[in-house]
Amino acid sequence: MSVFAEADNKVEEKIIEEDVEKGGELLFCGGTNWDTLGRKGPTDGNLISPTRLRPLIGVNIRFVAAGCVSCHCVALDVEGRVYTWGRNEKGQLGHGDMIQRDRPTVVSGLSKHKIMKAGSGRAHTVVVTNDGKSFAFGWNKHGQCGTGSAKNEFEQSPVSSHVSEVTNVVCGGDFTVWLSSVEGSSILTAGLPQYGQLGHGTDNEYNTKDSSVKLAYEAQPRPKPIAAFAGKTVVKVACGTNHTVAVDSKGFVYTWGYGGYGRLGHREQKDEWTPRVVDVFQRQNILPPNAVVAAGALNCAVTAGGGQIYMWGKIKSTGDDWMYPKPLMDLSGWNIRCMDSGATHNFVGADQSCISWGHSQNGELGYGPKGPKSSANPKKVDSLEGMHVMSVACGSAYSMVVVDRTNVGDKLDQLDVYDGKASEEGTAEPKAKSPAPKKGGAKASSNKRKKSKDSSDSENEENESDYGGSENGSDDENGHVEETKRGGGRGRGNGAKKALAGKGTGRGRGRPPSAEKKSTQPRGGGTGGKRGRPRKS
Repeated sequence: MSVFAEADNKVEEKIIEEDVEKGGELLFCGGTNWDTLGRKGPTDGNLISPTRLRPLIGVNIRFVAAGCVSCHCVALDVEGRVYTWGRNEKGQLGHGDMIQRDRPTVVSGLSKHKIMKAGSGRAHTVVVTNDGKSFAFGWNKHGQCGTGSAKNEFEQSPVSSHVSEVTNVVCGGDFTVWLSSVEGSSILTAGLPQYGQLGHGTDNEYNTKDSSVKLAYEAQPRPKPIAAFAGKTVVKVACGTNHTVAVDSKGFVYTWGYGGYGRLGHREQKDEWTPRVVDVFQRQNILPPNAVVAAGALNCAVTAGGGQIYMWGKIKSTGDDWMYPKPLMDLSGWNIRCMDSGATHNFVGADQSCISWGHSQNGELGYGPKGPKSSANPKKVDSLEGMHVMSVACGSAYSMVVVDRTNVGDKLDQLDVYDGKASEEGTAEPKAKSPAPKKGGAKASSNKRKKSKDSSDSENEENESDYGGSENGSDDENGHVEETKRGGGRGRGNGAKKALAGKGTGRGRGRPPSAEKKSTQPRGGGTGGKRGRPRKS
C-alpha cells in the first residue's frame, strides 16, 4: 500500500470517528406493518420515501442495526441509549414483554450502560457496552444469545452473554458473532450450527432417535472461539442468514457457512464448516484498514483498494450468480463510506449521495411515489441527494439511514414525518393470529404433518418466515428458490432430505376405494337417473 493510500485511509477513519461522536438524523423507508412484514397479508403502511420518525426527531443517532431477515429495528444514540421497535413475538425488543412497538422506545433495562454496538438477528438482539460487556434478548432456542444455556427459549429482558472484552457484535439469522480483544479469542460464535456458520468444523447434526430419520442440530449456547483464527486478529465481520464473512488485520477475507448461489466466493456452492480464505483478495488485492464489509441474505460485499466495491453470490433476481468476487463497475470511482444488504436489496452511503438497488416489495429502496419500485442497477435516492450519509442498515423489508444534519438547509424539513401507532397497554402477549380456514380433511392432515417437523429447524413454530419467501433471506437445501416456502435454515446444505417412502400425495392419500359403497349399487337395475345413483322405486 502506498504512502498516499495510507494517508487517505487515516483521513477516512477520522471522518468516520467524528460521525460516530456527532450522530445524526435517522430516516426510515419500507414496511411498517410488522405483523405481516415478510408474510402473506396486507402490505399497507409502507413508507416508500425516506421518512423522519417523530420520536427520534432531534435525537443524535450514531448507529443503526438490522439483520437481513430481521423484522425489528435497533438504533443507538450518542449518549449510549438503545431504541428498539418493530416485531416483538420473541421478546427481541428487550422491554420485558412481547408487545409490538411501532414507535422507537428506549430499552430501560440497559439504562445503566452505555451501548456502543448492536446486532440484530431474525428474532434476537445483542448489544455491546463501552466497557466490553455484551447483553442479549429475544429468541434463544438455539443459544444465539450466548448465555451459556438454551433452557430459556425467550429472553424478554437483557441478559448477560458469556463473553468479555467485546469490541463488536453482528448477528446472522439464528446465530451471533462477537469480536473480542482477548488474545487468541478475537472471534467467537454461538447459536445454530446447521450449515457450519459457527466456523467450528461441524454442523452438530444428529438423529433425534436411533430409529428415526429426523435430523436435529445441537445448539451452541456458549460463545466459543473459532480455532482457525488462532494467532490471527479479526477486525471486521458481517453475517447473512446462514453465512459469515470476516477480514483479519492483514486484509485477508474469509467466508464460511451456507454456500448456495456462490455467496462464499469460492467458485462453488459447497458449504464451508471452517473459515476459508477467498483467493481473490490475496497478494496485491488485500483489503485496506478502512474497508467496508457487508453481507445480505444471498450475497457478500467488500470494498478493496481504491474503494472499488466487490460483490459475489446472488446479485440480481435474474441472471447468473457471481460465484467469486467481481467488481461492481456501476459504483467505480465512488467513495464508499458505508453499506448494508437486506433480504433482496442494498443501500450505500457514498460521497454526498445515498444509493440503493435490488428488489422491493415495501418501498425499502426509498425511491418515492414517482420513482421505480425496484431497480436492478444502483440508483440514487433523489430525496437524499446532497446529504452526508453516516450509517445505513437493511432489514428484511425496510431500510434505515442516518444523515448529517449540518449543511442540508431545509431538506430534512421537506421530508415526511411518521408518528407510528401507540403500543397496546395492559396486554402481556401479542394478539393471536386467526387460524387459516380449513379446506377439508386432507388440508388438516397436511397441517398435522407440518407440525410434526423436527423442532430443531431454524424456522420457528409461528411461521417466523423470511421476507418474500424462499429467495428473500432463506437458505433452501440445494440453492433452488422454488424449494423453500418458509425461510432459511431448513434442511441440509448438501441436498434436500428425501421424503419417507410409502406416503402418497394429494387429497385422501393412501385411501382405498370403499368396497361397502360399491356393494350398495344396483347391478343392471333401472336405466334412468344420474350415473351411480339408484332409481327410486
